[in-house]
Amino acid sequence: MENTVNDPASSPDPGAGEFPEPTGELVQPIILLVDREEPCPEDEGIAVAALASVNALLANPRHPYWRPWAQGAFAKSVRRADAKMFAKVAGEFPEHVLAEVGSARAMGFAPMQADSLPKRLAKLQVSGTTLPPGEPMESTTVRIALNDSLGMSTGKAAAQAAHALFAWVLEGNPAELDAWRASGCPLSIQRLDSKAFRKNARAASGPVIHDAGRTEITPGSATAFVSVD
Repeated sequence: MENTVNDPASSPDPGAGEFPEPTGELVQPIILLVDREEPCPEDEGIAVAALASVNALLANPRHPYWRPWAQGAFAKSVRRADAKMFAKVAGEFPEHVLAEVGSARAMGFAPMQADSLPKRLAKLQVSGTTLPPGEPMESTTVRIALNDSLGMSTGKAAAQAAHALFAWVLEGNPAELDAWRASGCPLSIQRLDSKAFRKNARAASGPVIHDAGRTEITPGSATAFVSVD
């Protein structure tokens, strides 16, 4: 595995001069397709948002904003778009990276300055993202465990899952990451009650994510982690 994956921006991007020195908080936009007619199951949507976040790094690890973003609040913004708007965003922002899990689709971007997001992205809704429950996903070698006792909304759970997968990519076992990428990055969601979450977290393959508590849940709540067989 290249060092640039575990150490974002370890080599300067030849196009780094195109991006001004960030003056405020950086946020990674993730655009989740929420089709009005046939929305994907919730766990597939959560998984695809996490995968889109990581795919954006793997596609362009030398983007100059990865390092300051990772050293800061690690903020992600999961925004929803219907099929028509999803297509518009894809066409307007060719630098996006697409992820697919089952019937779910999402786009990931490199970090952007939170106070100056492009208007098209800034207008997309963050709160109120809800997908229908579906059957539990078939377990994969790499799984994101969610603390189901917290009752997180789809959008909140997606952001926490993305935090967990991203942290595993940055801090986890390089051999496990290489094997996962070679197999096509299969990913699933595992929902655990509070007791099972605490028990399984002891053997987590990456950092256990604790939420800052800006929305929905109590600050410091343990939300998600990655498990690898």
